[in-house]
Amino acid sequence: MVPVNTRVRPSHALLVALLIVAPAAAQVATPTSEKVDYDAIYKIKEEGFQRSQVMNTASWLTDVYGPRLTGSPSFKAAADWAVTRLTEWGATNPRIESWGTFGRGWVNERFAATVVSGAQPWTITGVPKAWTPGIEGTVTADVVFAPMENDADLEKWKGKLAGKVVLPMPVREVKAHFEAEATRMTDADLDKLSTFEPTAGPRRNYNMSAIGFMAKRMAFLKAEGVLAVFEPGRGDGGTLFVQQGGAYNPKSQSGFMRFPAEVAPQVVIAAEHYGRLVRTLEKKVPVSVEITVRNTFTEDQQGLNILAELPGTDKADEVVMLGAHFDAWHGGTGATDNAAGSAVMLEALRILKASGVKLRRTVRLGLWGGEEQGLIGSREYVKATFADRANMQVKPAHGKITGYFNVDNGTGAIRGVYLQGNEAIAALFSSWMQPFDNLGMKTLTIQNTSGTDHLSFDAVGIPGFQFIQDEVEYDTRTHHSNMDVWERLQTGDMMKNAVIVASFVYHAANRDQALPRKPLPKAQPSQTPPAAPARQTTQN
Repeated sequence: MVPVNTRVRPSHALLVALLIVAPAAAQVATPTSEKVDYDAIYKIKEEGFQRSQVMNTASWLTDVYGPRLTGSPSFKAAADWAVTRLTEWGATNPRIESWGTFGRGWVNERFAATVVSGAQPWTITGVPKAWTPGIEGTVTADVVFAPMENDADLEKWKGKLAGKVVLPMPVREVKAHFEAEATRMTDADLDKLSTFEPTAGPRRNYNMSAIGFMAKRMAFLKAEGVLAVFEPGRGDGGTLFVQQGGAYNPKSQSGFMRFPAEVAPQVVIAAEHYGRLVRTLEKKVPVSVEITVRNTFTEDQQGLNILAELPGTDKADEVVMLGAHFDAWHGGTGATDNAAGSAVMLEALRILKASGVKLRRTVRLGLWGGEEQGLIGSREYVKATFADRANMQVKPAHGKITGYFNVDNGTGAIRGVYLQGNEAIAALFSSWMQPFDNLGMKTLTIQNTSGTDHLSFDAVGIPGFQFIQDEVEYDTRTHHSNMDVWERLQTGDMMKNAVIVASFVYHAANRDQALPRKPLPKAQPSQTPPAAPARQTTQN
């Protein structure tokens, strides 16, 4: 069965309970002597829970503007909308900044595929891969099952595939779902996360031979003149995980995968539909497909970030930043990855402004482009503004930023903070978490987590943090899939997250001292992050 959406809508009684955080004075000293401003937290909770706009913001980003692939018109349109909304909310200098030429923009305008010969006609569910070409007009072509897993397979099929729709991969087993796809972190999970074990933690293991053969197969299929390539989706039950099948910048590629300069049209289709096609062909029943793939490229697109400020007072020349990546893959509408984070950060800024709390340091919002291609937007912003990690020559602004807070692990409720190895900040964050114990935020881990924009800041010695979040359906259903849509967002979690982020940013902005820092890292001249790395948690 398809899981039932359980988005939480807090009742009035719950809201009242959440707002009653302390009967004492505004400034309360904790056992660690870190001051917690409960008056400000009351105002932040009252604004964030009683007048939340986070889900409406998320709907604009997803339902109206769609997936926001970097370099696409939908990204620019959504960025323009965000600037307008930030202006309405009273933010200072909302703006779009370019970080340079990104490469080719790409949009899928139409896809349709129908089996028109075989036992009976039926419609195929699929999503074209980003940065792959389309097909001129609507074409009917034969389907060929041609599994290719090595060089001998390429030789076997040479000269036999021109004008065909090719199925080049084996059929994937589709298993029943006996366990729920959505999960929340248990106390045991959180306890384990908070415990340091030097030998624990996953390590990335890439099959470079298989990655290299993928590129060779792409080049072969293009050279053979195939009409289109169908691949079985990694998901099932209607969920398709889809990213790219070609290069956004063929002349300058990063990461492990090197795409050929030209590739054939590629479509990820439902695993069940792929299997049906293969099983029909294996019975010697010919299959033809009527297919439309209309994709549009636009050259020399600029990479864009969105920025805005709330000015500080006596420490206005110092900065606290909050941010999330704004771009998303195109299969769905980019809801949990990462309209969720973008909407939470926009809402946190709105809360800080609307609640009337006073800020000593300037608060700056950054919504990043190009994250899915290797954290490019945040990395280029940090390089231009604070320091170049290749040589670690810091700019004056490096000493003026106290920290950066990021949300990019889906819609799930915040349960704590990854400390990125910053031992000195643990007691401070522990104090800031205490008012949110009743929201389930209670865990700090010295571990680091990868694949989000906080790494761009951490890499140059700026305290950068990603929050621990409940998984919900992130890795099982929504991350980079066609099911990454507004309905998968959890209302209560989104409201909680915006309030927690606003409180952390407020306290960072109003401390007498800047946040503690780790030692300045060494230069990293040869490090370029791979495109779209999988999210991982590791020991530091």
